[in-house]
Amino acid sequence: MANPANGTPATFRIWSGQREAAAFKDFTTTVTEGMVVLDAVHQIQAETAPTLACRWNCKAGKCGSCSAEINGKPRLMCMTRLDELDLSRPVVVEPMRSFPHVKDLVTDVSWNFRVKKRIKPFKPRKPDAPDGTWRMQQADVDRVQEFRKCIECFLCQDVCHVLRDHHKHPEFAGPRHFVYTAALEMHPLDTENRLADLKGTDGHGGIGYCNITKCCTKVCPEHITITDNAIIPLKERVVDEYYDPIAKLFKVFKPKG
Repeated sequence: MANPANGTPATFRIWSGQREAAAFKDFTTTVTEGMVVLDAVHQIQAETAPTLACRWNCKAGKCGSCSAEINGKPRLMCMTRLDELDLSRPVVVEPMRSFPHVKDLVTDVSWNFRVKKRIKPFKPRKPDAPDGTWRMQQADVDRVQEFRKCIECFLCQDVCHVLRDHHKHPEFAGPRHFVYTAALEMHPLDTENRLADLKGTDGHGGIGYCNITKCCTKVCPEHITITDNAIIPLKERVVDEYYDPIAKLFKVFKPKG
């Protein structure tokens, strides 16, 4: 691998154009020590391709805007260092594949926000004390803190084969929204029941489609343990509610009223 510290010419094979007319196009620029892929894209914009479109905002791995696929792997461009890549070959940069392409590296991710709006919001129980406060166990509070780190980069949605390969968007919410639902369902104050929605296949559920390959966990830039800590516990709750024969038996003989 060439050393970027020496001012190395590098080729970037970037998806360029709009929708069906788009194709890969090679751009060459000089890279130096400390650069990330987003730096190279900005440099290419400044030098040779002023109309090249890409989303970005913070350049600090916190806004989730610059999601793309780099050498076939969903990653944040601002967090992918060039010294981690083999610059003797073209660095392939393309838009996320799970969402409609708009232009160059930009995709339409608005579907994610429509799904999120359909998830039942937080519904707290009545306060535990006369002063309007609640009592919670610290372990219960700690359990949901991990899920709050999500920056909505949608890389987990992009890598999920249910969306990426099978295009189940109308029936499947995807890992990002299971993380969001888990943060609500596991909240020590929440009283809402979202299990029927999780089980259903109406666009904000379909959790049964997930076969826990853990690819979403692998690409998460915030290192959220999506599969083990969010999806599997939610699957267990759905199974307990709808498919556990012992639980069904108890429901039959449970006194009414």
